[in-house]
Amino acid sequence: MSAEIICVGTELLLGDILNSNAQFIAQQLAQLGIPHYYQTVVGDNPQRLKQVIEIAASRVQILIFTGGLGPTPDDLTGETIADFFGVPLVESAEILEDITQKFAQRGRVMSPSNRKQALIPQGAKILPNPTGTAPGIIWQPRPGLTILTFPGVPSEMHRMWTDTAVPFLKSQGWGQEIIYSRSLKFWGIGESALAEKVSAYLNLPNPTVAPYAGKGEVRLRISAKATDEKAAKELIAPVKKQLKEIAGLDYYGADDDTLASVVGELLRSSGETLSVAESCTGGGLGQILTEIPGSSDYFWGGVISYDNTVKVRLLGVNPDDLDQFGAVSATVAEQMAIGVKNLLQTTWGLSITGIAGPSGGTATKPVGLVYIGMAGPGNEVTSYECKFGTMKNRSFIRLLSACTALDNLRRSVIVRTSV
Repeated sequence: MSAEIICVGTELLLGDILNSNAQFIAQQLAQLGIPHYYQTVVGDNPQRLKQVIEIAASRVQILIFTGGLGPTPDDLTGETIADFFGVPLVESAEILEDITQKFAQRGRVMSPSNRKQALIPQGAKILPNPTGTAPGIIWQPRPGLTILTFPGVPSEMHRMWTDTAVPFLKSQGWGQEIIYSRSLKFWGIGESALAEKVSAYLNLPNPTVAPYAGKGEVRLRISAKATDEKAAKELIAPVKKQLKEIAGLDYYGADDDTLASVVGELLRSSGETLSVAESCTGGGLGQILTEIPGSSDYFWGGVISYDNTVKVRLLGVNPDDLDQFGAVSATVAEQMAIGVKNLLQTTWGLSITGIAGPSGGTATKPVGLVYIGMAGPGNEVTSYECKFGTMKNRSFIRLLSACTALDNLRRSVIVRTSV
């Protein structure tokens, strides 16, 4: 038994509206333990919608529609479904009364076009809409197939799903198991490299493990199907432990963890403090750090040394080294890190200098070249060269720079505190 999500609306195809409904329903189906393998987006076209219904009804037992239930001529979901199954539409007095009352409560008179929303396939049950004028249906047009329809307005759909759809699905014997997932996060390793390391786990039946990448990090999603969350967590725990051991320091956290939150907890637990000196990121690293509540416990501040004059006057960078090596160099990154650490009297100083583009690159120093400097306890200073590539845009290079700086600090703090 499985479900398919069908989202109706030309505005979705054009990208005018983000399809958050599909994400919400997918997450809800997982909580009910109902698998779904397909999602379809189709425009406001009856013929194409019928083609989608024909395909979906041949491979799943539950069809879940969103969109196309409004009063305008292009809202065709209800009548197209009825036409496909050869069933007439009938007017529901209950729905008509509900719509009329809602308009009256708002001090308005129902327009004739809204009467269309009271039409449902003969034999279908009403899926009430407590907040809007577009109800849905729960319908079993033939044995082994159930159809649920919802309006496209997310807030209305969420309420209808929770109030009516979930109890109905459970009453049918569905939702007796859940699908529970944990997301492990990694930085400093590519998706293919991590997949090779954990290849033995990618074909497990339950829990399953799947890699995916985004915004510079790689994730492993571990999903378990079980009778309840506790049982699912018990299935996931040993696999999670083994994956962390395989990945070593490339693993940085899970679920809602971020590099900034993880670094913050490490600094807080060790009683250490941090300051930053930024050039190409222009304060982006400081912003990421201060997004964490309570970050003032360990993050003391920073210097945006975008111009070389600030590097020299505030951070103490040697002007001769700037002339010889350039602002984008390991030497300058190290001096920036030492300078901000000494200026703000913190345990750690972290610096970033680079070429974020799209212009400013040369043959020897291309766009995407970034140096990260780190000054730690005991005046230990190191630097890291990063080549993020010319194909990435300015914002992405700046994000990668800030996150990689945090990751390098994370690794250093862990290594230092574990000795």
